[in-house]
Amino acid sequence: MEPSFRCIAAADALAAGHMTTASDIETRLPDAIAPRVRSVRLTDGVATLVVDAAGLGRSEAAEMQAELEQLVRAIDGVSEVRVALMADRPARRIIAVGSGKGGVGKSTLTANLAVALARMGRKVGVVDADIYGPSQVMLLDAANQGVKAEGDKLIPAESEFGVKLLSMGQLIAPGKAIAWRGPMTGNALGQLMDAHWGDVELLLVDLPPGTGDVQLTMMQKFKPAGAVVVSTPQDLALIDATRAIDLFRQVQVPIIGLVENMAGYVCPHCGDVSDPFGQGGAEAAARALGEDFLGRVPLAMEIRVASDTGQPPAAGDTPQGQAFTAIARRLAAWLDR
Repeated sequence: MEPSFRCIAAADALAAGHMTTASDIETRLPDAIAPRVRSVRLTDGVATLVVDAAGLGRSEAAEMQAELEQLVRAIDGVSEVRVALMADRPARRIIAVGSGKGGVGKSTLTANLAVALARMGRKVGVVDADIYGPSQVMLLDAANQGVKAEGDKLIPAESEFGVKLLSMGQLIAPGKAIAWRGPMTGNALGQLMDAHWGDVELLLVDLPPGTGDVQLTMMQKFKPAGAVVVSTPQDLALIDATRAIDLFRQVQVPIIGLVENMAGYVCPHCGDVSDPFGQGGAEAAARALGEDFLGRVPLAMEIRVASDTGQPPAAGDTPQGQAFTAIARRLAAWLDR
């Protein structure tokens, strides 16, 4: 490659005995990199360059930094080169998905909301914060996708549905129990949350059931933008969902709304609809508590089969998938207010 006019001019100036300045360094920059250089400073032989690395991958940014260091270090009057890379960090928002008790379909809802939002064009990640009982690996078919690390940070795996994922289920052998005390679970959650999430703009956090250490760590340290609360229609589940809402309120996390899961069962033989867990309980609770109702998901064999095989219904346009998509649209509308 022939040297640019700027490089030739700079070389002529240096050959004439001109003392090197920051402007001289700027004229020596390659044409492909120069537009990214935001500032150049030269003090006592130390050249400091601030460079915009937005849009570059980690390897591309590292190559650009190495090229700059080599080029600038070769300039007379420069004894040390410091390159500071800047990148536009996405405005990432965290949405907690919680419930007061287990077995109400919170993890299934989280996975399907993430897939539906990704289909809408959102850049979505999922943190499986249920440290003791992780299930997102199965729901998003990520059992064979190991987690890598760069330095002290984890790199999320990307599912086939365009959703990035981190879960303890990727870090431990299948079926192995995690017997940790509270502080250890808090540290594990921190590692999942502080990972290299890249361009993810929305992080859905699948919280464990209840109102304990993990929930408090999440609220206080990572400050979610809002929370979705999941319940089945029956009174017993609604009592615990109300406790979860109270926790979110205490730590000043806005309630986006309630979702009623396992609402209505259509008999595959006769087509009759029955309500094994009751009907309308979560909607009535939302109204009584002054919160929004986001929608309901039916009790359907198709959802169970799809979840067990790692094919979230929201990835398709079946009636079951449309139920999740409708709730995701309401969540998207809340985010875009």
